[in-house]
Formats: sequence, C-alpha cells, structure tokens
Amino acid sequence: MGGPREIDVAIVGAGPTGLFAAYYAGFRGLSIAVIDTLPEPGGQITAMYPEKAILDVGGFPTIKGRDLVANLVAQAAPFDPHYLLGVRAEKLSYQGGLPVLQLADGTELTCGAVLITGGLGGFTPRPLPVAEPYIGAGVVHFVPRLSDLEGHDVLIVGGGDSAFDWALALHPIAKSVTVVHRREKFRAHAATVGRVRELPVRIVVNAQVTALHGEERVAAADIAVDRVGTHRVPVDTVVAALGFVADLGPLATWGLELDRRHIVVTSTMATNLPRVFAAGDIAEYPGKVRLIATGFGEAATAVNNAAVAIDPAAHLFPGHSSEGS
Repeated sequence: MGGPREIDVAIVGAGPTGLFAAYYAGFRGLSIAVIDTLPEPGGQITAMYPEKAILDVGGFPTIKGRDLVANLVAQAAPFDPHYLLGVRAEKLSYQGGLPVLQLADGTELTCGAVLITGGLGGFTPRPLPVAEPYIGAGVVHFVPRLSDLEGHDVLIVGGGDSAFDWALALHPIAKSVTVVHRREKFRAHAATVGRVRELPVRIVVNAQVTALHGEERVAAADIAVDRVGTHRVPVDTVVAALGFVADLGPLATWGLELDRRHIVVTSTMATNLPRVFAAGDIAEYPGKVRLIATGFGEAATAVNNAAVAIDPAAHLFPGHSSEGS
C-alpha cells in the first residue's frame, strides 16, 4: 500500500464521528480517506460493544452498535471513501503548506486537511499471553460477524461489558459459550450479567486460561480454577475480551495542543496546527459533552471549515443535504 497519494480530507479514526464525517465530506464533494488502526470500521463500538443498545442517537429510540456502524458505512458509501484499516497514522509534516500523513505501512497522503476523530486515541487489545501464538488461528479480540462462530465452542475471557455482550450475542448460534474471569466480581453492568446468568452459558470465576492446544488452530483450553484445579475444555474460538488500552500514540508527537488525552479545538473544530481539525470524543473545548450525537455535529462543523481551508472560495455552509439539486 506504499506510495504517495493525494486526498482532500484524511479522517483519522473510523468510529461513528469519523464515518459521519466521511459522509459529510463526500456530500461536500471532497475526496476522502478514512484511517484506523482497527481492521474494521466502527471504532470502539465494533471493538467493544457491537450488540449493545445505543440510546443517544437522534431519531433512533434504540439501535444496536453494529447496526449504527453499518448504517453510517452505508450512508458514506455513495461517496466512495477510501478505507485504510489496520494501519496507524504515524507522522504529520507539511509540504507546500499542505499536511502530509505518513502511515505505518509506508503510505503517504498529501491532504487538503486532516480531521482527527480518533475517540480516545488508538486501541491496543490487552493481551492474553497464552493466546498470542493463536491470534488469527482461533483467537480473536472481537467478532465482526457473529455467523463466523456458528456451531463453535466459544470461550470468552474477561469480565467487562464486552465479554458479557459477546456472551449474549453468541449463545443463540454457538454450540456452547463459556465465560472465564479471574475474579468473582465483574466489571460488566449488573443487569447484563443477570441476563447472561439466565442463559445456558457457563460462567467460571476465580479462574484463568493457562494454556491453549491445537495444531493449526485452537482446539482446546486449560482452565485453572482457584482451589479446584485445572481442567481441559474443547474450544473452537477464544474471544479475548480483556479490554483495550487507549492512548494518543503518535498523535501526541504531532505538536497538537493537548488537555490531558484530548485535543484542544476552537469553535470551528480547528486545532492549533494549520489545516488540522478534530471532532468527537478526542476533541476538547469548554462545555464539551461527550455523546455520539455531539460528535456528528462536530464532524459537520469540522468538514465545513476544512472545505473553506481547502478552497477559500467555497461556502462555509453548502445547504441541507435533504434539499434537491
């Protein structure tokens, strides 16, 4: 994927705010690249709670995370955004006054503007040490398509919301679901834990996965339970739902004005760097409210101001997208 490219707006972060920004930039006639370290669009929603009901998006009394992401991807699709997924935006420089993004795979993007919508930054899965040799061979950190695990013996490791969301989502289609947690208390919402306890899902507490077995992919796991001993169970897929570590990563070296882990922006969503904007949870200003709905509005504001930065003759507000041409 190496080699220079030119794009009007490079969007760093493929969560809901970034996906809506891709739609809105396309609506404004701008070419778009969407960059994310995760291999699937959707950001934190896809990675951590795709089956959770989201209640704060206008017009949807309730919508599952994965459905919201699918709708946002479909909304942007007519404008043909170019997705660069599973790759990190490493460096920002300027050439002829234009931002140049260098990605970890060697790709260089010369941009009319950069819009950072990275939520709380890049997500790195917390490792399950014994699982490392089987990453991609039966061990996953999240499940893009539930149907891929149909008929599987699934072992979920973790005690947070994502672990129990996966258990709820997978139990109707998996052959079996087992949740293993190293403590007796869970970080997950009590109501979700209660729902899982009512299902034919095995929950093993005060326990750890000490070894995985299999030739080309996972076939079995050893579970060590405190004061009980170790037993082996058949496993087709291990979901290592131990959470993700969020950090700004290389963004912290770009020279952006920061307030802790957030990027300080003006009312136009502009950062202190020329032609660089930020929107969504990663952006900070007085009175900030961190909701998905807020991010949508910020994305539109950022794109409109980026459009003027790219072409000073452009109108700041092009009109409503519902209007006829």
